[in-house]
Amino acid sequence: MDNYIEKSINVRVPVHTAYNQWTQFEEFPKFMKGVKEIRQLDDTHVHWVAEIAGKHKEWDAEITEQVPDQRISWRSVAGTGNSGEVQFRPLGTSETEVRVRMGFEPESMVEKIGDALHAPDRRVEGDLERFKEFIESHGQESGAWRGEVHGGDRTA
Repeated sequence: MDNYIEKSINVRVPVHTAYNQWTQFEEFPKFMKGVKEIRQLDDTHVHWVAEIAGKHKEWDAEITEQVPDQRISWRSVAGTGNSGEVQFRPLGTSETEVRVRMGFEPESMVEKIGDALHAPDRRVEGDLERFKEFIESHGQESGAWRGEVHGGDRTA
């Protein structure tokens, strides 16, 4: 990937609550700006529909690693190129650090200019702030998937 972002935020919920909510991909549009829809295709594949730099984008992503209460890693397999990992680290019994590391490939000139102006960094920061507000205001996850994925294959 050409570009790389790393951002983190502390949320005032236990690690299992933060992780469980993050496994509810179809709810991402509630806190991710520009994400219009996510469809869970199966345990390891999701289809994204988003607006990036004013352009309609779609892509399929594969969950490559998923370990409950620790991390979720992905890579795009069709469409807009991106990959990354979200890590969850307990900070005591009722607080969690959520760290996003993401690589992406700006495609258009507008995306390249936006990247030079750090627009993707601000977008990820805003998404994490909205996730924090979402999970802290609800106090509990809306669902959970506790299976494991290794090498793109569900193992548990």
